[in-house]
Amino acid sequence: MVDAHAELGPFLKGRRAALSPAELGLPEGVNRRRVRGLRREEVAQLAGVSVDYYTRIEQGRAAAVSAEILDAVAGALRLTADERRYLHNVARQPGGSADEGGVCAPPPVPKQRVRPQVRSLLEGMAATPALVLGKGLDVLAWNRALGRLWPSLEEVPEERLNLALMMFLEPSAERLHADPEAVREQLVAGLRAASGRAPDEPRLCSVLLELRRLSPRFRDMWEARAVAEQRTGRHRLRHPAVGELELGYEKLILPALGDGDEDQELMVYVAEPGSPSEAALRVVVGDGALV
Repeated sequence: MVDAHAELGPFLKGRRAALSPAELGLPEGVNRRRVRGLRREEVAQLAGVSVDYYTRIEQGRAAAVSAEILDAVAGALRLTADERRYLHNVARQPGGSADEGGVCAPPPVPKQRVRPQVRSLLEGMAATPALVLGKGLDVLAWNRALGRLWPSLEEVPEERLNLALMMFLEPSAERLHADPEAVREQLVAGLRAASGRAPDEPRLCSVLLELRRLSPRFRDMWEARAVAEQRTGRHRLRHPAVGELELGYEKLILPALGDGDEDQELMVYVAEPGSPSEAALRVVVGDGALV
């Protein structure tokens, strides 16, 4: 559904275009460069492989590239840990058929269920905004504290209860964040990483297909091929009653017991103790209960 193997060439091209010879200690050369970034022969030199072999890797024509060679290429391109993991994931995927964006139409799938024990956990976090995310960043459940922090969440149509769909297609989600563009970049980079891990996941493919169809901004960001899995960070949120809050977030992987509860995460928001945001958060959440 997501043709991960077809993503290998554009990903490698994008990463070498982002590097300059000078920062890697390579000579600029006497001839003017026609394209920015590193040439294929420079990447091959840094990785310790032949130019022909690296070219075949980038063009998707090299069969069964070893983990050692992939690590050498990753080192040559100065990939982050998330980008290195993505490279290994897409390189080992078989080729497939997809549209020009690398995404095929998936079959419909039912929405994931949240286990009663997880719902009880949410309910017990009365003063801590928390939500459960499923495949493709679906929002599966949240507690009242999160609902009070994000008061417009109740108005989002059921089919749009997805972090990525909301950030690109729902104006209320954009208004919630003081820096919506940074949040979008994080979400797209996370979806790219997920597509490398599970290119055949139907819900992920469905979300990507809808975003590509309806959001020109998403299409532009997706083509940048950024890869990152951000399980912790900070968001600056705007609330109609208290103004701006700066909150940290943590994403915790939930254990899967079967019956459609795999690949779920608990996302919680916390404020720095003693900060103005902590005081504002107390005002916002009051007493909490499960939604």
